[in-house]
Amino acid sequence: MAHKVRELGKQLAIYGAGDVAVSAINLLLLPIYVQYLTQRDYGILGLLGGVEVVAKIVFRCGLDGSFMRLFYETDDEPGRQRLASTIFFFLLALNGVLLAVSLGASPWLAGAVFGDASAARPLQLVLLNTFAIAFTFFPFHVLRMEQRSAEFSLLAILRSAATVVLRLALVVGAGLGLMGVIIADVAVTAALIVVLLRRFAPLIRPVFSTSVLRQALSFGLPRVPHAAAQQVMAVGDKFILAAFRPIAEVGMYSMGVSFGLTQKLFLSAFEYAWAPFYYAAARERGAAALFATVTTYTVAALALLTAGLSAIARDLLDLMTRGVFVDAAPIVAWTAIGVFLQGVYLLTSIGLNIAKRTVYYPASTIAAAAANVGLNYALIPRYGMMGAAWANAAGYALQAGLAFVFAQRVYPVRYEYGRLARAATAAAMGFVLATAVPDLPALAGILVRGTIVVSVFCGLLWISGFFKREEMQVLRRLRRRPAEAASPPETTELAGEIVAADLPEPDLMLADAPRRAPVPNPEVKH
Repeated sequence: MAHKVRELGKQLAIYGAGDVAVSAINLLLLPIYVQYLTQRDYGILGLLGGVEVVAKIVFRCGLDGSFMRLFYETDDEPGRQRLASTIFFFLLALNGVLLAVSLGASPWLAGAVFGDASAARPLQLVLLNTFAIAFTFFPFHVLRMEQRSAEFSLLAILRSAATVVLRLALVVGAGLGLMGVIIADVAVTAALIVVLLRRFAPLIRPVFSTSVLRQALSFGLPRVPHAAAQQVMAVGDKFILAAFRPIAEVGMYSMGVSFGLTQKLFLSAFEYAWAPFYYAAARERGAAALFATVTTYTVAALALLTAGLSAIARDLLDLMTRGVFVDAAPIVAWTAIGVFLQGVYLLTSIGLNIAKRTVYYPASTIAAAAANVGLNYALIPRYGMMGAAWANAAGYALQAGLAFVFAQRVYPVRYEYGRLARAATAAAMGFVLATAVPDLPALAGILVRGTIVVSVFCGLLWISGFFKREEMQVLRRLRRRPAEAASPPETTELAGEIVAADLPEPDLMLADAPRRAPVPNPEVKH
């Protein structure tokens, strides 16, 4: 167990480090951005980020996953070139038509979505940018499959760093405001495409195969509803909020969501390390007990992060946005709760992958997305952005609950419900006591409230006997080891505001790969 947990921790650190560093820089730049961008600007940016997330799904049609899956199954170079070229030319033709139509309709779309036809130009640039980004999965997937993780990570970090520098130059230096953010993204994407041309060159040839296309679409298209439902839950609330409330309130809400999503960076990094970990461990005796233990400690860590972030939200917003967005503090808390529930979903639904019953993933996600949309329409007209935050958390709760029930049917795991309840209770108590502290200067409030949450949480867990001696011995033996850098989680971020931090989809590619038989839980008699 010690070796496995050590490996999981090492991979978590690798996958999280790069993106956390870049996101921290963006967060530190917020006090500068808020001097040049208004609440309405942030509202428009939040909606444009939603457009980018949705357009990315449409422009790829699930074929990014097909490319990786079929690339593994194709051994010869001409076959891989035929695969890449077929998908490339299909997407080029299809997306070219979609882009032309959407660009032509952009004045109407801008008026419908933003309530302002003058937003057509930023919308057009975002669509062009997303069109170009849609093709970058070819070289990036090859880098991952060839285990060139250092080059992958370096490109991702350089891209993010260049975006930060150029945004500062255009927004602050040139005073371009909202358009400066958009132009910076387009310029960096154009530069990235130029850099990646040498990676495209070996892949693309003037060949096309209808049989390869049918095979790729048969694998990729079924993934689209699941991915679309995920993003409806992630960004759909902003569009519904914009239909009932001023764009400035969307900006306030988007900023709160952005801060609440910061802990999702940890969760995204964890998922990249978690999937290979549980696949490797699934066939071993004691796997279910190992999964239960990892779930206990990860849920406890997420509970602590959720309570801490919620407790310091107002002070953090006061400090980082110069008091402009302090009213978004409740949104931070409810968004953090939603991220916590996504963590529960990722941890407790793995049986669906292990048992190859991944059809339940879209079932749970689509049901949750439908509930999310319905609740948004029911709550936003009366409660505004708070209604959106409640609907978001409720949607993720339903997703986690349904996936848990489905997973337990096909791969039962005896989770440690008593310890999980103790962790949740300790986190809640820490939050209550921290928020009971009177108002303090922002920095002092962050330090005091954060210290209270951590102290109360750890103290209550210790007193209640949460920690087991053998597990603590394992944790004490963990050592950080040098390792290759790896790919950071993919985020959609605009002017310091995280619009979306994509969790990797449940690893349907691996789950659907040919196997002798579904993996049974060795500890459960069927």
